[in-house]
Amino acid sequence: MVARNDFPLDGGCDCGVVRYRMVERPLFVHCCHCRWCQRESGASFALNAMIEADYVVDLGGEPEVVDTPSNSGKGQKIARCPKCRVAVWSNYAAAGPVIRFVRVGTLDAPDHLPPDIHIFTSSKQPWVQIPAGVPSVAEYYDRESYWPPESLARRLLVLPKIEIYRASLRTG
Repeated sequence: MVARNDFPLDGGCDCGVVRYRMVERPLFVHCCHCRWCQRESGASFALNAMIEADYVVDLGGEPEVVDTPSNSGKGQKIARCPKCRVAVWSNYAAAGPVIRFVRVGTLDAPDHLPPDIHIFTSSKQPWVQIPAGVPSVAEYYDRESYWPPESLARRLLVLPKIEIYRASLRTG
């Protein structure tokens, strides 16, 4: 797990139009090996830091949000720089804008956020080697089994915002 004193961490797109600051460490960092992430990233996996949107401060231009299909069928919203088109984070249907999946590679110092878990390893590229001691699962995982207690506590605090978001979808 990342040390608290590593934060804040700044990041952004290639051209510098979109800049952001993570003021707190993420809830959890996923290294996702699913085929959807492979296709969307153009790489062998996607490395996403799951964090409350309130802990991501905009420092530059506004990203453009692009609706993108997802394996769940519910889609995701990918925030991209309107100029260079680099994806800086995603929001998935379950938590909407409340939780961001920040693309770790867009951080100025991405080495501060190694993966806490490798997921969907059933479709990982066969030449990718997962380091010993790092949890990995064939598909998705049980949050209670892997997240640290502090992250579970933070999740409980943000659940009311997620419920308000979900309720707005039902009434909107």
